[in-house]
Amino acid sequence: MSLNPIRPWRNIERRVSRQIMVGSVPVGGDAPISVQTMTNTDTTDVKATLAQILAAAEAGADIVRVSTPDQASTQALREICRESPVPIVADIHFHYKRAIEAAEAGAACLRINPGNIGDEKRVREVIRAAKDHGCSIRIGVNAGSLEKHLLDKYGEPCPDAMVESGLDHIKILQDNDFHEFKISVKASDVFLAAAAYQQLAEATDAPIHLGITEAGGFVSGAVKSAIGMGNLLWAGIGDTIRVSLSADPVEEVRVGYEILKSLGLRTRGVQIISCPSCARQGFDVIKTVEILEDRLSHIKTPMSLSIIGCVVNGPGEALLTDIGFTGGGAGSGMVYMAGKQDHKMSNDRMIDHIVELVEKRAAELEAQNDPVAAD
Repeated sequence: MSLNPIRPWRNIERRVSRQIMVGSVPVGGDAPISVQTMTNTDTTDVKATLAQILAAAEAGADIVRVSTPDQASTQALREICRESPVPIVADIHFHYKRAIEAAEAGAACLRINPGNIGDEKRVREVIRAAKDHGCSIRIGVNAGSLEKHLLDKYGEPCPDAMVESGLDHIKILQDNDFHEFKISVKASDVFLAAAAYQQLAEATDAPIHLGITEAGGFVSGAVKSAIGMGNLLWAGIGDTIRVSLSADPVEEVRVGYEILKSLGLRTRGVQIISCPSCARQGFDVIKTVEILEDRLSHIKTPMSLSIIGCVVNGPGEALLTDIGFTGGGAGSGMVYMAGKQDHKMSNDRMIDHIVELVEKRAAELEAQNDPVAAD
């Protein structure tokens, strides 16, 4: 039973882009849309930075960006890159030499900002280091730090200015026979970012990194990111994403996956379909879902679980989920397996029982996908 059966009205046709490699992770082409985050520790605190990277990777991050504002940070990057389970992107601003040092330290990708990296001569030196050490490059245009000549030309940050900035730097890379690059045109304004990305997507075949920058706190930032990136992803634009939140990087990863899950673009872990609850609920839906989200967070196998408080929508939702529970009466509810009624279960035992069912089903699915491991 599939949560997302194929329907002609739900298919997303992704924009065709070139594919590059960020370390071991393919970005663009027919590769899955990768999920990124960024550490917020002091990079020179290697232990804390690696702990945050490991937590993000466990949550599903494919790539992690690390800020390298000074030479001490690029020195620390050497151990970080060596110990990290995922490719590391070095975040470069102002000092082009930090990019060269990051490449030497083992960074898989160098993020450079056209608005503050310096003149073409400096960019050529960065390109040379990237070539020598097998790095890719992300051209990271940001509405808040556009080049002065573009602000003078356009009067304010706008899609034309942002795209021109990005295309100017694409030309520099291509003129120097460097093609392992992706590009972003981020803004905190959803309309500005979306318009810039739409224009960019028509102007280049480079892989596109999506993000609504400086989106805000957990709730407001998640909403802005879902609206901005969701619309672009729905239109087929975007090869890798980062949700920018004033929150734990792990939360950025979780929100990123939820955005992709909602569009059927990528699945990971248990997707819980649950009702907001009302007076008809046969059990405490909100508390149950909160507990299940925590207890099932270790499951990586894509699965669907419906938790519905009553029989109004419960049976219908269960038709499209791997496992379901619908509240009934007299302190018990109905368990559904693959869309069909299977057995009743008391409310007081329901959580432990659902966890057992999900873990068992996940193990079965893993064995089906990896028969060698099952022997």
